[in-house]
Amino acid sequence: MDEGQAIRRRRSCAACGRRFTTSETMVLAVVKRSGVTEQFSRDKVVRGVRRACQGRPVDDDALQQLAQRVEESIRSAGLAEIPSHEVGLAILGPLRELDGVAYLRFASVYRSFSSVEDFEKEISDLREAMAATPDESDQDAKDG
Repeated sequence: MDEGQAIRRRRSCAACGRRFTTSETMVLAVVKRSGVTEQFSRDKVVRGVRRACQGRPVDDDALQQLAQRVEESIRSAGLAEIPSHEVGLAILGPLRELDGVAYLRFASVYRSFSSVEDFEKEISDLREAMAATPDESDQDAKDG
């Protein structure tokens, strides 16, 4: 079980006095647009992002790490239920850092791009963000 998702409690039976341990799992529910509620699933995040990463140099380990970051981000809000829209927003940041092309693919579907201008604006924003963040290989060259 993942750290921080389960709470162990020592209890005692009111009738006999014997002590026992219970394990309580914190459930995170996602409320879909239709109003249906389902349990949050890292696997579902990975499947959705994997489609955006198709043909890109992104391995399964990176996708699992992204899903973990998304879950941690969502859980940090401290809510038992979260709208599916918030899950999508939580995916965009880490995916943008992971792979720009996959980010554009995911964002175009998630944000319902309807024109070339939508893509151009997002590409411009992505370029600005990449220019503002020093590349690790550049930093290694400076350190070396």
